[in-house]
Parts: sequence; structure tokens; C-alpha cells
Amino acid sequence: MEMKRINAGKLRAIGYDARERQLRVEFDDGTAIDYAGVGAEVWRKLSTSGSAWSYYRDNIEEEYTGKPGRVRKEADRKALEDLFRAPDDPA
Repeated sequence: MEMKRINAGKLRAIGYDARERQLRVEFDDGTAIDYAGVGAEVWRKLSTSGSAWSYYRDNIEEEYTGKPGRVRKEADRKALEDLFRAPDDPA
């Protein structure tokens, strides 16, 4: 899932998997919440909202049950990318 970096209230990143209908919300304290069964229209409104924090609080936090998680640190992400990179990939 590709994450979109934002700076809105306590939100730091949001991402959406249309096929799975899953929304991931990452917060400034390093926590994350995954919401299942989220429609594309909710994602569109959240990702284009001028007030994403308010939209999240009013339309997602109260309406969907989320599964808590943790945000991977950048070093952890890079280690995983390095592990799974093709041997001839210079990135």
C-alpha cells in the first residue's frame, strides 16, 4: 500500500488499498490503525480534504472499527527493501 504523507492534526500518513478496501492511518506518535471495509469515496474525501484530521475524526474514527499497529521506522523499511531487492538492482 502506498502511503501519502500529510501533516494534519495528529495524522502523518494515510494509505488505501482499493482491492482490499483497507485504509491505513499513521499518527505522529508512531502508531497506526488499519480500517477494513472502507469505500473508495471515503478514501477520496479523506485524501483530498482540506481538513483531513477533522474528516478522520468525524467520518472514520467513529464509523469504522480499526486494528491497531505500529509504523515501521525508515531504517526497518530500508532493511526490508534491501533484503528483497534483486541482486542486479543498484537502488
